[in-house]
Amino acid sequence: MLFIIFLNMNKFSFCAFLCTACFLIACGDGLSKDKSSSGVIPKSNSSDKIVASSSASVSSIAQKTVDPLTVTRGSMTDSRDGQTYKTVTIGSQTWMAKNLNYEAAKSRCFKDKASNCTKYGRLYSWATAKTACPSGWHLPTKAEFETLFTAVGGQSTVGTKLKSKSGWRESGNGSDDYSFSALSVGYSNFKDYNYNESFFAFFWSSTENDDDNAYYMKLFHDYDSAFLYHDDKNAFKSVRCVKD
Repeated sequence: MLFIIFLNMNKFSFCAFLCTACFLIACGDGLSKDKSSSGVIPKSNSSDKIVASSSASVSSIAQKTVDPLTVTRGSMTDSRDGQTYKTVTIGSQTWMAKNLNYEAAKSRCFKDKASNCTKYGRLYSWATAKTACPSGWHLPTKAEFETLFTAVGGQSTVGTKLKSKSGWRESGNGSDDYSFSALSVGYSNFKDYNYNESFFAFFWSSTENDDDNAYYMKLFHDYDSAFLYHDDKNAFKSVRCVKD
């Protein structure tokens, strides 16, 4: 009788062991799946979608990054007023390397000082910015700014690489690797208040967010990154034209 009970107990223990093993294997598979998915990029807003946290994304950015040594520097003259602008070709895009300074309706100088137009270029409302570039050039789309981000190595360092080497507050100057030479002019709102000189730079894109707002690129004195936000179309911001 004792021997039979012992056998039965062993059978019970053996069955319990098998069930436990099966449970551990199943849990092991689940843990493995969780671990393999830990590199998935979480949901984020549009301002950080260029930042790559997966190896595939990093590889993609690396393949598209333009070597600063291959950048072509030139110039163009605006036939409307004879002003000359430096240009820079970064990969497939050719950009003005200086803010537009064409005098148009709904444009102004920062703080209404002519010397600031000479230094920084003019500030434009969004509607004016869309038509302010000379023939053969246009206001960049949000997607074209994103292409620029990728070309200079990704959003996380684009600010430093595009900012000028002087004029930014609190050691916020850039390395200007690609001769884009972004200056920290700030912006004006529709009430003619002026903000953020030496702290930030704002460049309109031609892409609308909705009826009242449009996207722009923002550079910071205290961040290496650049971001794409949207703002009231009546605000006045800088313009960098890109070649058609």
